[in-house]
Amino acid sequence: MDIEIPKFHETFNPILEILSNEETIHTRELQKKVIEKYFSELTQEQLAEKTKSGENLINNRIAWGKSYLKKGGYIFYPERGNVKITSKGLNQKAELSLKNLVDASGIVEFYSEENQKNNFSKSVIKEIVNSSPQDLIDKGFTQIENEVKNELLEKLKTIDPYYFEKVILILLKKMGYGEFVETSKSGDGGIDGIINEDKLGLDKIYIQAKRFNENKVREKDIRNFIGAMSGDTNKGVFVTTSLFDLGAIEKARNAHHKIILLDGNKLVDLMHEFNVGIQTKATYLVKQLDEDFFEEQ
Repeated sequence: MDIEIPKFHETFNPILEILSNEETIHTRELQKKVIEKYFSELTQEQLAEKTKSGENLINNRIAWGKSYLKKGGYIFYPERGNVKITSKGLNQKAELSLKNLVDASGIVEFYSEENQKNNFSKSVIKEIVNSSPQDLIDKGFTQIENEVKNELLEKLKTIDPYYFEKVILILLKKMGYGEFVETSKSGDGGIDGIINEDKLGLDKIYIQAKRFNENKVREKDIRNFIGAMSGDTNKGVFVTTSLFDLGAIEKARNAHHKIILLDGNKLVDLMHEFNVGIQTKATYLVKQLDEDFFEEQ
């Protein structure tokens, strides 16, 4: 009997089974092992089938399965391109369905076609049914964008702090804020870089970048940043991968200087908008009827 190319959620259990030996495995090797062990009956035509963007379909489905398992905490990425199972994944003894993962993880982005099989809520199905194809496309792109931003923020929290400072300066330059000068890494006085808004350097913006994982930027950090400006400029940008506490926000708001605060979410929004640290994977064309073409001459 012919089998169909698995839906993305039908790869959950094969992925967990392959990773159950607790080894770290590269994504490409994981895809190969999943196909060989669980979907070897697929025809060559099925294995060669592509998505609309030209990506291999079966590998794409496995990749999405992997992504959802990561969101649910069943697997993690110990290093770039590699995957490993978590203790939660090891303890998942029963078959893991999409509904189980959604219920356990709070994930609501899933395929509407699974309703009959998994009995999703009526409100979710109503939303899907009442959405136009364009709405569904937009929601899909939003989901992908959010996933990219989440991964980007995770990456920023792990890179070298000095390189993080350089990333911020590159971003600001792409945003049109002129040439930048990196300050000395020893005794920089709390200033990580200087943006020259004009070629002569008469109008400057001072930059402070804090690569934090969990700690929030506090009022003291903003106060020190203001002090480090030393009357040289009244403009500053303070960037962090975490958040600013209320004291820090108040200090920046009430300062005589013009200080812009960029937290982790705002930072990745700008990096996504100005294509810093990301690349375009695929471009989709949505076509519509050209009414002018059929007008009588």
